[in-house]
Amino acid sequence: MLEVTGLHVAYGGIQAVRSITFHVNEGETVALIGANGAGKTTTLKAISRMVGATGDVHFCGEKILGISPHEIIRKGIALVPEGRGVFPRLSVLENLRMGAFVRDDKAAIADDIERMYAYFPRLKERADQLAGTLSGGEQQMLAIGRALMSRPKMLLLDEPSMGLAPIMVQKIFEVVRNVAAAGMTILLIEQNAKLALESSQRAYVLESGEITLNGDSAELLHDPKVKAAYLGE
Repeated sequence: MLEVTGLHVAYGGIQAVRSITFHVNEGETVALIGANGAGKTTTLKAISRMVGATGDVHFCGEKILGISPHEIIRKGIALVPEGRGVFPRLSVLENLRMGAFVRDDKAAIADDIERMYAYFPRLKERADQLAGTLSGGEQQMLAIGRALMSRPKMLLLDEPSMGLAPIMVQKIFEVVRNVAAAGMTILLIEQNAKLALESSQRAYVLESGEITLNGDSAELLHDPKVKAAYLGE
């Protein structure tokens, strides 16, 4: 579904991503793991056209590297950004509706809002509450729900567990796994390497903007290099 070839991103003289190549098949969850500053978030921003890049990115057989960010959403890619990025002065319900801005099927949008409430009952309880007053975990729920409202073919998740209490992380990843089980294709960035590998089928290791290792997630969990560098073993 997603084919990234020779992706290169530079910020001035800093080479953030160095000609990386990877793919994500339809219906699978693939993780990108690595230390802070390895280029993980930059990779997602390049795919979603939030930063400029060179190389080739194909989605469903179509080249997308040169199109605008809102067209990326129309093509079927939704990003849940690092730091959640909710609209703080809009209500929970208004944030969810904003996620469907590329759609005009009002009845189906209403159905999908109820589906998000089923995923995240706490959002229904706070439907009229301003998003900026929610806890970090609730904002993460809202950010995921808002992204799903566009009915994407592929979900890009950037550090969904960052700054959350363990019980909230468990809830968030329970929903991520449920969404994946329903057929959603997911590209996951997660600082918690163990959690990322346990939640994905395949993974790539990024170091200083380069892919240094890749394979089945279950195998990488037991790889000595991965265990030493990212799993604290």
